[in-house]
Amino acid sequence: MGPDPGEPEQQALFGWADTDTPAAPVPHGAFRDSPRARRMLDVREVYAEPAALDSPRGQQIMARLPGVRVTEVAGHWRIPSLHGNDGNIARWVRIKTETLVLGVKQGLVTRPNGRSADWIAPGPSNGCAMACAYCYVPRRKGYANPITLFTNIEAIVAHIRRHVRAQGPKTTPNQCDPEAWVYDIGENGDCSVDALVCDNTADLVAAFRGLPTAKASFATKFVNPDLLALDPRGRTRVRFSVMPAADARLLDIRTSPVPERIAAAADFLDAGYEVHFNLSPVVLRPGWQRDWTDLLIHLDDVLPARVKEQAAAEIIMLTHNQALHEVNLGWHPRAEDVLWQPDAQETKRSQNGALNVRYALEVKQRSLTRIKELLTAHAPWLRVRYAF
Repeated sequence: MGPDPGEPEQQALFGWADTDTPAAPVPHGAFRDSPRARRMLDVREVYAEPAALDSPRGQQIMARLPGVRVTEVAGHWRIPSLHGNDGNIARWVRIKTETLVLGVKQGLVTRPNGRSADWIAPGPSNGCAMACAYCYVPRRKGYANPITLFTNIEAIVAHIRRHVRAQGPKTTPNQCDPEAWVYDIGENGDCSVDALVCDNTADLVAAFRGLPTAKASFATKFVNPDLLALDPRGRTRVRFSVMPAADARLLDIRTSPVPERIAAAADFLDAGYEVHFNLSPVVLRPGWQRDWTDLLIHLDDVLPARVKEQAAAEIIMLTHNQALHEVNLGWHPRAEDVLWQPDAQETKRSQNGALNVRYALEVKQRSLTRIKELLTAHAPWLRVRYAF
């Protein structure tokens, strides 16, 4: 897929073992070694904190990248040649393809959420090799947003395990899940793409496999068949993000085609994942209702009954941002024709404190109502778990 040309500790409480559950090995001939995967991520340059390079995960990653130039940096968050260089706007996609940052995640914190998930876990990455024009992650990073992988995965897993055990069993069902505490492990990246580079995703899936009161959850726009070998045993929820094909071609740059994401749902269910869908983002533009109708009909036509019986959806309306709008004008201005609509949008401070642009409240409520009506008419089996 080439770029678009326009482009706390209670370990004995439930009798859990104290040792880590090993991650499933990546098989010989894995997808991540394929030409298609290399088109997504062909690393030519690594920026790395020395502690990240010295870690076992860092050494594993670098062993897969022989001969790649390495520049040591004091910290992964601000690298002047990446994040402070406005000349990188024109190289937005190339940087995502060819640049990798390795860091050590500091201050491990699990935050309450209560929307898509009960908790936001400290993620194993920040940034992505894909280039969705509406992505919120680069709003804080500046002019480039390649993958930053955190190599202290053992500390991340240990933190999550302690947090899960401290919660005890979930006694009150909610929109996140009726029985399990749900932890989003991919808030600032895409775990499917991370798995092209290292075993962070495999380690997290393995950890939740041994946590019977919790589930991992991550959204993805990339179909990585290697994840089918990880044996999640129902303790990881994959949320495939879908949108009308016309929107995806314009906005979901370097992602798996939407029909491919939908077609993968049964394979992931059969491999032991829970499979949900994110209708995300809903972008309001001429013809949007027609195109969402077509997408929902396609879902109903092609998904087998076993997928439908366990599926649920999140509906997420577009959120945008002035700074990201200006960046996009430098590398993909056509996207802003539909993303930037001042007459229909208003400024609102997000849960994380960022000042963003969203559809005006009345416009948003009408649109959510309409999407739900289309679901009732064309995919009544798709329960809405969360709408925002």
